[in-house]
Amino acid sequence: MKLKYGAICVIALALIIIAAAVVVAGNDIDEFRSCNYCGMDRKAYGYSRMIVAYDTGSQVGVCSLHCAVTGMEEHKGSAVKSLLVADRTSRTMIDAEKAFWVMGGSKRGVMTQNPKWAFATKDAAQSFVRSYGGTITSWDAVLLAAREDSMPRTNHR
Repeated sequence: MKLKYGAICVIALALIIIAAAVVVAGNDIDEFRSCNYCGMDRKAYGYSRMIVAYDTGSQVGVCSLHCAVTGMEEHKGSAVKSLLVADRTSRTMIDAEKAFWVMGGSKRGVMTQNPKWAFATKDAAQSFVRSYGGTITSWDAVLLAAREDSMPRTNHR
């Protein structure tokens, strides 16, 4: 009997922690209304917003992957603890590394010429690709492309 009660308590505690995380993630627009780097309204760009949490305990709310990369460059001495990104369809926050990313396509990107969109499910990403084009790709490829996009261009004569 004690074992069952203990298991129920552990499950209940886990559910409370998950619910609290969902509430905190849902309130990110209230906490970070404008992008920390470019000042854009994160509610208006709720479908591309991100939260970057560092090992120092600080968090930054940004409008896009471009501004997240800008922030990570600025915080080079701090390790990134977590990256949350909005699902393009539902606007709910998901783990950026576990998202299904679509790069390219006809839907104009946020702060980039090379659009990059995150989706919670592969089906949603495939549906987007059918409608707007682009390629489903990995987090590593998207992050590399975002870093390349944000590198200063030099003029060669």
